[in-house]
Amino acid sequence: MEEFLNKIRDDHHNFDKGELSDHVGNDPFAFFHDWFKEAVTVQQPEANAFVLSTVNAKFQPSSRVLYIKELTEEGMVFFTNYSSQKGEELENSPLCSALFFWPSLERQIRIEGIVSKVSSEVSDAYFKSRPRESQLGAWASQQSQQLENREQLIQRFKEFSQLYFEEVPRPPHWGGYVLKPSKFEFWQGRPSRLHDRIVFDRMDANNEWNIYRKNP
Repeated sequence: MEEFLNKIRDDHHNFDKGELSDHVGNDPFAFFHDWFKEAVTVQQPEANAFVLSTVNAKFQPSSRVLYIKELTEEGMVFFTNYSSQKGEELENSPLCSALFFWPSLERQIRIEGIVSKVSSEVSDAYFKSRPRESQLGAWASQQSQQLENREQLIQRFKEFSQLYFEEVPRPPHWGGYVLKPSKFEFWQGRPSRLHDRIVFDRMDANNEWNIYRKNP
């Protein structure tokens, strides 16, 4: 193990794949879209994956990887079980943060904001687009709850497969959220660890943003 750790310590990354100029415009959503499109173009694995961090009633943070499914004028849309740990924590405190990391481009984007549930129509439409097995999984999994064994989960899956032999309705405890950003931070790796960090900090509800650089 020590030899392995030493190898990691000696593996110095150059961070030389890009730069972040001062000319980033005044719309962080447009800039996010440009970076996201580039990540998809270079075939960054799981380009739409991000880490969502929430906090519980005791201010204990927790994080997990999710997938963004849509980018709207309001923000980033994702779907989950409302009764899960993340769902309960978002119900208690809708303030959260998201992190996108694209190592092939040496880039990351940090986003802070507040979430709200999307309409039932939006959740219904996305649920209908999912594979049947994923639809049944949303019914079978009591997400984040203690599970006696995997057989118990498989049995519930089989039961719902028989119950919903044809069309699978959306569970009332499953749906979408939209993360409405109040802050973006775009990070581009640079040589000598002199990384570029540019922040968009929302000033008001009229889409006015305070734009500035941060020390790396």
